[in-house]
Amino acid sequence: MPVVAAAPLISSVQKLVLYETRARYFLVGSNPAETKYRVLKIDRTEPKDLVIIDDKHVYTQQEVRELLGRLDLGNRTKMGQKGSSGLSRAVSAFGIVGFVRFLEGYYIVLITKRRKMADIGGHAVYKIEDTNMIYIPNDSVRVSHPDEARYLRIFQNVDLSSNFYFSYSYDLSHSLQYNLTVLRMPLETLKTETTQTRQESFDIFEDEGLSTQGGSGVFGICSKPYEKYVWNAKLLEAVRTAVHRDWLLYIIHGFCGQSKLLIYGRPIYVTLIARRSSKFAGTRFLKRGANCEGDVANEVETEQILYDASVMSFSAGSYSSYVQVRGSVPLYWSQDISTMMPKPPITLDQADPYAHVAALHFDQMLQRFGSPIIILNLVKEREKRKHERILSEELVAAVTYLNQFLPPEHAIIYIPWDMAKYTKSKLCNVLDRLNVIAESVVKKTGFFVNRPDSYCSILRPDEKWNELGGCVVSTGRLQTGVLRTNCVDCLDRTNTAQFMVGKCALAYQLYSLGLIDKPNLQFDTDAVRLFEELYEDHGDTLSLQYGGSQLVHRVKTYRKIAPWTQHSKDIMQTLSRYYSNAFSDADRQDSINLFLGVFKPAEGKPHLWELPTDFYLHHKNTLSLSQTRPSYTYWWTTGVLKHLPLPFDEVTCAENRRKLTVKKFHKYEEEIDIHNEFFRPYELSSFDETFCLAMTNSTRDFMPKNVGIDPSPFTVRKPDETGKSVLGNKNNREETVLQRKTAASAPPPPSEEAVSSSSEDDSGTDKEDEGAVSQRSTPVKVTDTGDNAKITENVVQSTKDVYGVNLSDIPSEDDLAIYARFVQLGQSQHKQDKGSQQFCSKRPLDKVISLIPISSFSQDNIYEVQPPRADWKSIEIFHAHIQAGRGNMQPLGRDDFLMYREYIRNRYM
Repeated sequence: MPVVAAAPLISSVQKLVLYETRARYFLVGSNPAETKYRVLKIDRTEPKDLVIIDDKHVYTQQEVRELLGRLDLGNRTKMGQKGSSGLSRAVSAFGIVGFVRFLEGYYIVLITKRRKMADIGGHAVYKIEDTNMIYIPNDSVRVSHPDEARYLRIFQNVDLSSNFYFSYSYDLSHSLQYNLTVLRMPLETLKTETTQTRQESFDIFEDEGLSTQGGSGVFGICSKPYEKYVWNAKLLEAVRTAVHRDWLLYIIHGFCGQSKLLIYGRPIYVTLIARRSSKFAGTRFLKRGANCEGDVANEVETEQILYDASVMSFSAGSYSSYVQVRGSVPLYWSQDISTMMPKPPITLDQADPYAHVAALHFDQMLQRFGSPIIILNLVKEREKRKHERILSEELVAAVTYLNQFLPPEHAIIYIPWDMAKYTKSKLCNVLDRLNVIAESVVKKTGFFVNRPDSYCSILRPDEKWNELGGCVVSTGRLQTGVLRTNCVDCLDRTNTAQFMVGKCALAYQLYSLGLIDKPNLQFDTDAVRLFEELYEDHGDTLSLQYGGSQLVHRVKTYRKIAPWTQHSKDIMQTLSRYYSNAFSDADRQDSINLFLGVFKPAEGKPHLWELPTDFYLHHKNTLSLSQTRPSYTYWWTTGVLKHLPLPFDEVTCAENRRKLTVKKFHKYEEEIDIHNEFFRPYELSSFDETFCLAMTNSTRDFMPKNVGIDPSPFTVRKPDETGKSVLGNKNNREETVLQRKTAASAPPPPSEEAVSSSSEDDSGTDKEDEGAVSQRSTPVKVTDTGDNAKITENVVQSTKDVYGVNLSDIPSEDDLAIYARFVQLGQSQHKQDKGSQQFCSKRPLDKVISLIPISSFSQDNIYEVQPPRADWKSIEIFHAHIQAGRGNMQPLGRDDFLMYREYIRNRYM
């Protein structure tokens, strides 16, 4: 019986070199081992068209060298001339972002620097560090346009080195649950897909020598990305059908961070991935509500992934994930910023009595997440002047209307909670209330885990575990439904609420993997501190992307343990956000519209900077009326309701199978060998550059450094016991220099002031983490000798901290006298010469214990001890006791009877 498995397809184009001639660009791509090559030919003689030729052939290293040699020789100005090369090397890269055209010819955007940010089961996730934009047409055919340079500047305002991520083997646009569900498709389906693929097109990677009847093989699976979270889909549109899939590299925008949780040496990786939607994307006040297609502003899907890093395989390892969503209220609403007010009034732009836009939005969520959809609305309920409450009233009406037509078991759940009101109250604890909401939410949706419940959970189940929702399958659990959190801006309040829900889900994830005995985590533990830092980095990054500044109200703010010194910095960040919203957001919005292809420059059309508004660009129904009128009652997509609570996108059906590319390989082929991809045995590795050693570590960065401390990351610590408070004091900040590379760097502590919802999403300041270097920032080594000496002194703890006494102090006279007597006793102990030993041997004590000196030196007190001798009566009693213990009682003798009679007479007569 052949052994058949499934694995993600690994792109064979991970290193690129661009070669240039006068007439063409040759883009040579190879796998990491540089054993397989592909070549793209890009024509440079076309002034405005993009002509790309992919011969679909896989070259060896020798064949590529011969090809480049022939191209070099054939493109020289004179035959045999050695002085000037006909083929020059232009740039080295790691992937193609895409191709873009404004008013002249096409540009190619290449990734020239990358940095590893996370590892998911051996699949690396990279962050773009730098890009290079190259104009394709030759100068001799270039048709210049006066506005080309301005469009180029606007396009480059989207900083691709800021929080854009990609992977060669892991689909970042989908959740872990989707990616692993696809790998567990039925075997018959995979065989069918392989046969269909072979009939449609020939590819050298297909079935390389494999027999369909026998032989061991692995199905390589590649799914179509979810375009809502792909930011370069429009940039790749021109070449998607013309080139092999390995050339296509899909990037996401948002956040990615990973930390290591060490549980008595067992490495557990905690990963946080945020995917920002590319639909209706923009800045804070310029993108509010939803567009006509149901896409909302500031929509971000946040996924927390937990897995045991000691086992790397997707099939054999233990993986768990939980997904939640944030996004603007799905209504037609906006805020007019022309009044220059800190809080512009909220206005409803269109009447929507049948909740059409909300129906489209929740239909998308039902397809991707299943049911139930839970809405946590954090906007104000009580206001002196009606402001945020406008959104709540309209959202309640929309949800009530849509729920009339859904089955009751799949109805949308609406949870309103005025977080600002609870924050101002001194009698209420905000996080306690959020924890109650989080427990109820996680119990309804469940979470994903790829292994069945452990035997101990079945034998001694926790009472909360039995109430857990989701879908239980033979291979584990599936998350069904999702929590959708919103406030007005979906920044500060939303991030705190998502953290509390994520913390609750993290406890269940750890429990499902058998790492804790109860699904409960407490604050001030190393695990929660590590998770809180990830979420604050996540919130800061998303706030910078949408609002122009970092968070101001953090978890510490709502716990009311933030330092008072933070308040002045919060005011500066509030002013920074106001400035960004008032003066720079319009330019950022134009850049996003151009980058995402929402606006396409063309001759005879108004330029981007001449448009009074971009409303019609994002609302397509303003330019053309739809030919089909949507139903007012059956507002969901056909087939979605039939599979609920499971998400339609994860159901095995013909429509979903068409989104997959399935091919069969030998099990050791590079295209599916994740061991080879992760360890890179053909490369020289350095411990200093190893990602798993540089990432944030719960033991190194959070656990106290005192002797005798419980090393468990689930032990509650005092605030002054953390690893960061020991090593990360202000004196050491001069020695440890952190160079921030991304907005995902460590966040500052928040303000201690009571949080007012009126300053809802005012941002915080940027302060470096005190302590060890995070993997989200690049350390700069300090080479000064004096500084190194200071670091050593600070790291080595004093004897007072370790033993409770300071050994450098001079002992008192009484202590010295006691110590002298102790030394005398030790010196005189067991000291006896051979004469005294012979004298002692004549005593009757010789039969009990005998000390025989065994050292050749008379001053030594090392003796051989003989075991004491026992008489026959004692030995007989001992043996009788042993036999009695074994149940073998000896018969009583005459003396025993006489003794027993005497006992009874004295006791009872």
